[in-house]
Amino acid sequence: MAYKNKVIINIVTGQEIKFLQTSEDTAGKLLEMESTYNSRSKEPAPHYHPYQEEDFKVISGELTVRMGGEAIRTLKAGDSLHISVNKVHSMWNAGEGKTVVNWQVRRALNTEHLLETMIGLAADGRTNSEGMPNILQIALTAGKFSNTLRLATPSFAVQSILFSILKPIGWLLGYRPTYQKYLD
Repeated sequence: MAYKNKVIINIVTGQEIKFLQTSEDTAGKLLEMESTYNSRSKEPAPHYHPYQEEDFKVISGELTVRMGGEAIRTLKAGDSLHISVNKVHSMWNAGEGKTVVNWQVRRALNTEHLLETMIGLAADGRTNSEGMPNILQIALTAGKFSNTLRLATPSFAVQSILFSILKPIGWLLGYRPTYQKYLD
């Protein structure tokens, strides 16, 4: 369970997230975090948020950003970025040294649980070297959090069909959308 000042660390990607204001603190209006990226981190899968806006402010270091079909750009300390609903994006630290970013998500929805689940899976060795779980886990977790985050490709319609086929297999093999031990 996310709470103010709780820190979670993805041991695969090295990303560290400190919860500054949680959904509970703001009656679901805001989730505010401080995220630290290691140098030369990998670009994550492009994704979008169907019902949420995000705001980022670089506190230190450099943040590399890819927005939809736009060119890659680099934000430096003091720079801010607003990401609107449904805008495909990915961000990482392509530079030297650590990058620290203030990250705000409006409406909080269940973003905390998604982050805790993904970081828990990485800690348990259930992701690949880029921090992504296998397709059966993705099918279940993506379905649970489809209001919070969606992968950019394939299309959401294709994902919905594919994941509906894979979910029963995942359940039979013991996979779950979330795991209580990651949310405690």
